[in-house]
Amino acid sequence: MLTRTVTQLDYLLRETLTGLYRAGWMNWSAVSVLTTLLYVFGLGWQGVWQMDQGLTALGSQLEVSVYLKPSSRGADLKNEVRQLSGVTGVDLVTREESLTRLQKEVGIQKDFARVLGSNPLVDVLHLKIQTPEAVKPVAEVVRVWPQVEAVHYGSEAAERLGQIKRVVSWAGLALLGLLAIATVAVVMTTIGLVVAARQREIEVMQLVGANPTWIYLPFVLEGLVLGVLGAAAAWSLITITGNFIQQQLQSYLPFLSLSDAAPTPWHLPVILAASGIVLGSLGSFLAVVRYAKH
Repeated sequence: MLTRTVTQLDYLLRETLTGLYRAGWMNWSAVSVLTTLLYVFGLGWQGVWQMDQGLTALGSQLEVSVYLKPSSRGADLKNEVRQLSGVTGVDLVTREESLTRLQKEVGIQKDFARVLGSNPLVDVLHLKIQTPEAVKPVAEVVRVWPQVEAVHYGSEAAERLGQIKRVVSWAGLALLGLLAIATVAVVMTTIGLVVAARQREIEVMQLVGANPTWIYLPFVLEGLVLGVLGAAAAWSLITITGNFIQQQLQSYLPFLSLSDAAPTPWHLPVILAASGIVLGSLGSFLAVVRYAKH
């Protein structure tokens, strides 16, 4: 059993390498096109991811300000508010702190609370929100609490950020889908030419009763190899492009801090490799199926 498996694997490896060798310039053509498409694919994915990260970071700067009733204290609600979904932090400004700040701003040294007989201000909770989409739901939940007098937040800004994120996500998915279709079409054409070039050899194998799976499987493996090579070349180009752009920005805009810029997603090389393998194998498989039907 083990000997048979080794023999089969040896056959697949030899046939795959032989097919790649015989295809010659067609392999380079396929790898070049695959590299170009996966390069654009990777840049598109990276751009969408970084834009989404940037919008999320911008959205996390939005705050929901919760003004409590005079009879309520923020310390009693702080832990409860922190448990809400979408809330990443809570800052409490007590009425005493607000009064002290007000006195400093207006430049009056007298004690307002003593002059007025009581402190007219209230405790305020400033909620930091994780995403723009979570701003409105959190505000609506807190608004109905009996201890809350009013809730203020940048509703228009939050809604706009949420709309931009949705548009960017759908546009990115559409672009990546079109590129995936184009990649499969290119691989189908390339492997189809390779299959046609080896037509006589395939017919001989069919006449002697060879299993169709073992006839066509090496072609699928050829597409897989082309996909891996294209993904590796595309990742190298993306890395070079990213380093070049960063150097140019630092050269022409030295005052611009890049430390907080969204980095290259760690999963991008994995996605490129998986995309190359899937698209290369799928294109080869479709080409083989189309030829087998004829």
